[in-house]
Amino acid sequence: MTPETKLPKVGTTIFAVMSQLAAEHGAVNLGQGFPDFDVPARLVDALAGAMKQGHNQYSPMHGVAPLRQAIAAKTERCYGHRPDVDAEITVTSGASEAIFDAVHAVVRPGDEVIVLDPCYDCYEPAIELAGGIAVHVPLDPRTFAPDWELVRKAITPKTRMLMTNTPHNPSGAMFMADDIEQLTGLLRGTDIILLSDEVYEHIVFDGARHESALRYPELRERAFVISSFGKTYHCTGWKVGYCIAPPALSAEFRKVHQYNTFCTFTPAQFAFAEMIEAEPGHYEQLGAFYQDKRDRFRGQLLTTKLKPLPVPGGYFQLVDYSGVSNLDDAAFCRWLTIEHGVVAIPLSPFYGSPPEGQRLARLCFAKSEATLDKAIERLRKL
Repeated sequence: MTPETKLPKVGTTIFAVMSQLAAEHGAVNLGQGFPDFDVPARLVDALAGAMKQGHNQYSPMHGVAPLRQAIAAKTERCYGHRPDVDAEITVTSGASEAIFDAVHAVVRPGDEVIVLDPCYDCYEPAIELAGGIAVHVPLDPRTFAPDWELVRKAITPKTRMLMTNTPHNPSGAMFMADDIEQLTGLLRGTDIILLSDEVYEHIVFDGARHESALRYPELRERAFVISSFGKTYHCTGWKVGYCIAPPALSAEFRKVHQYNTFCTFTPAQFAFAEMIEAEPGHYEQLGAFYQDKRDRFRGQLLTTKLKPLPVPGGYFQLVDYSGVSNLDDAAFCRWLTIEHGVVAIPLSPFYGSPPEGQRLARLCFAKSEATLDKAIERLRKL
């Protein structure tokens, strides 16, 4: 029996495909975005301590109180806004769950959701499963800046949600204050809900400020703002994130969350609460930590035939490979893995309709120096 698929455009995710290819060919995996260095020692000890203290059963659906309190205090410290601990913060099983819950909380069949291409590959499937229609608006193909006039033209009476991502995956581009002004004006006077994906919020470089929607009352009053502990604390496999939204939106969000995962890994919640309170310096210094990696890796790439693009935030480096090959990006990344032992991610899966002739690939520099050095040694042979 073969059921009619609900997601006809979806196959195995590109990240799984390339990671499998890496394993088959012994390649250095700079594709999937996970660190290969240690989780902070305090966090590991706090997790073990939480389990030994008996925190091993279901947590409250919206998250344990110590973690929600720590999130509220951290949000106020970073963005000058303290969300309500009980009504506005929901802990989720990763940011991907939070994105899915937010979309399904408000998007109904026939609603349109604007996404800015390239965008993370979980956005459109969530929209389609809710019966919505993803409306793709392209970012600038070189700078990945939004053209707000194009976004404005994409709005119709059916527009229910606009999804944004800053710092941006895959490019690392970031919203500036002018972008926030344009976004605010564009949404003013509408019923459009904002989903602001901010999982790389603390990985920003060169003295820039992360322009969180939480800084701006007009935006946060209509927004689901989504964050990820996995990205901040180097533990993507723990799958813990959270969503901050005003009470009415949070109430709808939780209706989906409680029948999706209900609650999230309990001992990790206690561990994150301890980590946030005891070591705020970790997230405060995360940008500097990754900026050192970015600068070192960029310098190494300049000794290869790959051309690195600017990276304002996040832990991905886009490279222009047109000096090496004229293959399309999927074919190039497969060739690079099999023939040269380095895994990159093509950009085309991040698009509804990829730009013709684009020759860009994504590399992850959230890796140890030894891993990056090994990759560079192979890339110099291109």
